Amino acid sequence: MQTEMREPTFWVLTVLAAGRNHGYALIAGARELSDGRVQLKVATLYAALERLSGEGLVMVDGDEVVDGRLRRYFRITNAGITALTFEVNRLEMNARQARTRLQALSGVTGLGIA
Repeated sequence: MQTEMREPTFWVLTVLAAGRNHGYALIAGARELSDGRVQLKVATLYAALERLSGEGLVMVDGDEVVDGRLRRYFRITNAGITALTFEVNRLEMNARQARTRLQALSGVTGLGIA
């Protein structure tokens, strides 16, 4: 059984699900997709990428020099896609359960829960 995924990991894998990307683009993508809730620091991101790489969820997908700086690209692996799919399904199931209970409660309280 898989455990719940940490939110920064979820967003890094979600950004990579759209295609290969480099560190700063991953930071910006995670911030944008999470509506600013996830503000990854560079050191935190690269530690997470190293961990995810060790787990086989992401892999290095080339390097490029831009403006004299090395830019390392990463991509999600098949195992990463599987892990992200599992987490999306887990979150959707949890949300369905909570929504069902809130909708039942809204009839009692008069609150409009969608």
